[in-house]
Amino acid sequence: MDLDADLVNRVTWKIPNALALVGSRSGEEWNAMTTSWITQLSMDPVIIGVAVDNTAVTHRLISEGGSFSVNLWDATDTKVFVKFSKPARHEEGTLNGREVREEATGAPIFAEAIAWLDCELRSSTDFGTHTLFAGELVAAGIHDDDARAAAMSDTRMKYGGVPRGGHR
Repeated sequence: MDLDADLVNRVTWKIPNALALVGSRSGEEWNAMTTSWITQLSMDPVIIGVAVDNTAVTHRLISEGGSFSVNLWDATDTKVFVKFSKPARHEEGTLNGREVREEATGAPIFAEAIAWLDCELRSSTDFGTHTLFAGELVAAGIHDDDARAAAMSDTRMKYGGVPRGGHR
């Protein structure tokens, strides 16, 4: 069945998605990227899934490093997501000038995140344009229990549907 690409995009953009920074690391190479494809996959053990574009630096770093972090951000501070739509600049203790630290896996955890999850990679499945990375939660924290986590609907950003020119 042929579907109209514009219709597919408009429909899939209606799916409610969290918006977060996914941290990754392999050796001394650190990165974080904006993502909206995040979900919990299991309760026992707690498994968190993130889908990452197969061409992204983050894809390579999660594959090589065997871990990732999910950093949830305050819904009133969404400008950070624009800064992480391209590979991040890593300087000692920061990514793109934002303070980061290591927890259990070594994947970057942002000091400004309202909550964070640190996950060891358990499996990955290539679904075409993206790979679903499934990680077991090994550490987590909350810095602001009252803040609402950002969602794609808090921004003018759109991601999903069918490929458009220039997606990363």
